[in-house]
Amino acid sequence: MTNNFLQNYIRVIGAREHSLKNITINIPKKKINVFTGVSGSGKSSLVFDTIAAESQRQLNETFTSFIRHRLPHYGQPDVDALENLSVAIIIDQKRIGGNARSTVGTITDIYSLLRLLYSRIGKPFVGYSDMFSFNNPQGMCPKCEGLGTIKECNIDRLFDMNKSLNDGAIMFPTFMPGDFRWKRYVCTGLFDNDKKLKDYTEEEWNTLLYKSGFKPPNPTDGWPITSLYEGVIPRIERSFLSKESRDSTLYKKEIDYVVTRGVCPLCKGARLNQNVLSCKIKGKSIVDYTAMQIIELIEELRTINVPLASTIISLLIERLESMISIGLGYLTLSRETSTLSGGESQRIKMVRHLGSSLTDITYVFDEPSIGLHPHDVHRLNTLIKHLRDKGNTVLVVEHDPDVISIADHVVDMGPGAGSDGGNVVYEGNYEGLIASDTLTGKYLSNQRCIKTQSRIPKGSIDIENAEMNNLKNISVRIPKGVMTVVTGVAGSGKSTLINKVLPQYYPETIFIDQSELRGSKRSNIATYTGMFDLIRNLFAGINRVSSSLFSFNSSGGCPECKGTGITYTDLAFMDPVVSTCEVCQGRRFIAKVLDYTVRGKNISEVLDMRVREGREFFQEYDILSILHQLRDVGLDYITLGQPLDTLSGGERQRVKLAAELKNIGQIYVFDEPTSGLHMSDVERLSSLLNRIVDNGSTVIVIEHNLDIISQGDWIIDLGPGAGSDGGKVIFEGYPKDLISHKSSLTGYYLKKHVESRKSQE
Repeated sequence: MTNNFLQNYIRVIGAREHSLKNITINIPKKKINVFTGVSGSGKSSLVFDTIAAESQRQLNETFTSFIRHRLPHYGQPDVDALENLSVAIIIDQKRIGGNARSTVGTITDIYSLLRLLYSRIGKPFVGYSDMFSFNNPQGMCPKCEGLGTIKECNIDRLFDMNKSLNDGAIMFPTFMPGDFRWKRYVCTGLFDNDKKLKDYTEEEWNTLLYKSGFKPPNPTDGWPITSLYEGVIPRIERSFLSKESRDSTLYKKEIDYVVTRGVCPLCKGARLNQNVLSCKIKGKSIVDYTAMQIIELIEELRTINVPLASTIISLLIERLESMISIGLGYLTLSRETSTLSGGESQRIKMVRHLGSSLTDITYVFDEPSIGLHPHDVHRLNTLIKHLRDKGNTVLVVEHDPDVISIADHVVDMGPGAGSDGGNVVYEGNYEGLIASDTLTGKYLSNQRCIKTQSRIPKGSIDIENAEMNNLKNISVRIPKGVMTVVTGVAGSGKSTLINKVLPQYYPETIFIDQSELRGSKRSNIATYTGMFDLIRNLFAGINRVSSSLFSFNSSGGCPECKGTGITYTDLAFMDPVVSTCEVCQGRRFIAKVLDYTVRGKNISEVLDMRVREGREFFQEYDILSILHQLRDVGLDYITLGQPLDTLSGGERQRVKLAAELKNIGQIYVFDEPTSGLHMSDVERLSSLLNRIVDNGSTVIVIEHNLDIISQGDWIIDLGPGAGSDGGKVIFEGYPKDLISHKSSLTGYYLKKHVESRKSQE
């Protein structure tokens, strides 16, 4: 190949990051490149951990060390060479998050344009654009300080009136007997510490709760000499409610229990003061505009005919049209970013780049179809093509067949997951992929059918007259003992109905989602599933020693790395260095512990086993039972000692699912369980969901995946659109009847899905 020819490709030479098997590949530039393959096959290792990480690392190295310290840190990937890289922009599914002041309007800069619009043509004139910011002391509501809500302590939940201070009357962490904040009251000399709170005088009660800013006249031993007294309520407000502190994060659950959040009584949730709210355009304040759905706001702006503001309005409409084009027209600008899903967050990030005039950029997407209805996937494809047509390279990690179909170049990774993956099993065009013998190719060429024989229900879950968010007084009957799929376009009301309304009727409902698994930095698959206790006991019994020796947290754990196997070296303004612990060589235990073996393997070697290897190694029923459950949910490839924080959202959900396989008679809700799953894994998931139903449980699935929809016993389709255009029941019935329903977008795409399979035969 000539040098000129190779300049048109990103060249990856000898990539070995994670499970990659020393692969070499040429990726065409200024094309749409889709990377697919089973979960754990190495897609993300190649695209994100190798190509994108190296591009970002090299870009960051052009900045000073002071700036670099404040940027994300990327280690050098394990690869021989990477050639012809361009600047990579990563658009992933990491939730935008942010604090209570971060909204859809602020994160997209649309609110800044609205502020400018009101400062130019709003009547009466109240100030320049910064006056309309709820972060500006001159513009914010003085009571809630621009938050729109206030937090108040629930006295009944905070205090046990039948107890004294010594008995633990203040029911909050760090205020209990012996804690340091508890001493701030029992050492004041102001109270009878053995007196029940219900017997306090009005003065004593007021002092305990609210009085502050004075020195106790007769404190006892233990009172800091220089300290001033502070009542319980102001202390909690200062320490836990007024700032994002370590304690506020640590005790979030307890805070949520004792604190009530309500709309600010002064601004009514508007965040701004009355002076700013008096400024209006066509009778509407800036808060009225931000409360509109985007599809409504854009129509309102088009009615404004003021030459002075024409440029600003044009920019606003352009930004809002971009939001609509990616299926987010149902959002409001006042929506807090912390409430957005991963898919919504990813699409909002896209908005920032759609209007960019930059070219020859590498855009990297992480499964952008997640959370999208097939109708919205087609919109997404249009945007991806738009980025390519502007002269950019697009790298997409994806499982959705509709997204794969628009690829100029497909890279299929595999053939399996983990150690069985890490190879390129196919590269070429979409048509060649269909004809290939890979798992992806086989799936794409197979015909899918719609379930025609549904299970007979065993009763029903009745929800009547539901009104929440955009739900329009709907009533639904969810059959028990079957698998019900709740679907509809993004923003149609699915999550509101199932995740928020259903628990009010049936609080015993079990939700299995992709949220983080709780645990410490040492937590892994073995510890989370309870398997590690069984393994430790096995080692202890055979070697006749204490089981505590085999714990990371005991004397058997490496003292240098605290049982993590890795060490962090802080280099101040330079990137920190993460390295294998030199003392234990990454094995996490002291040498003495590693001398003890079971069937020729020490505890570290056992933790390095993959699930399938463990099933061949162990003979103990209790351990094998857990390993079989992990196998059944498609996690045969992960190691027993794999840290929880390295699992994807789909893997986390399947770990939770594994624990439920033997339970019976429950009501389970799965929120988009196909997220992150390869098509072949979706089939396995469908079998598992059916297995749970066959065990006597009720399964409710919120899903867009057409293969799951086609195999449901009962379908509830919400819509017809998103936001205010949604919230209605479009269809209730069997999958076979959905494809002929004229008003259902889901039915239209389901019919198209089945017909496309037939056409490929």
